[in-house]
Amino acid sequence: METPGTRTDSCEAPPHARRRPEGQDSYTISEVVAITGLTAHTLRWYERIGLMPHIDRSHTGQRRYSNRDLDWLDLVGKLRLTGMPVADMVRYAELVREGDHTYGDRFELLKSTREDVLARIAELQDTLAVLDRKIGFYADAGRALASERS
Repeated sequence: METPGTRTDSCEAPPHARRRPEGQDSYTISEVVAITGLTAHTLRWYERIGLMPHIDRSHTGQRRYSNRDLDWLDLVGKLRLTGMPVADMVRYAELVREGDHTYGDRFELLKSTREDVLARIAELQDTLAVLDRKIGFYADAGRALASERS
């Protein structure tokens, strides 16, 4: 429980239309597949390698995901987009489970990932500039050819 003045490491995403209200947020694996676009195989693998926290089970043994699990999957998806290695994502998940005393390690891991993302953005901006120059060249060449033909 959060008390005034404390901060939690929330991975809460913006509200989604397909999410259920708290207390009614029990999703089957096939519902999570439909919501996230991940495969059931990927969800099971995330659980097996320790990337997902403990997933509750129904009385028949079926996985039951919560909104909090969906929030975590949103974060994992963002971390994947950064290019963060799976081993680092698993390490981050372990640090979260270990508790608040790991904030410094989590900070460093995310800060390093951010620096990698900024470097990739710079590379992509350079690549975009090259493409823009090439597109401009071909647009000019196309206009010159068209005016020669007329």
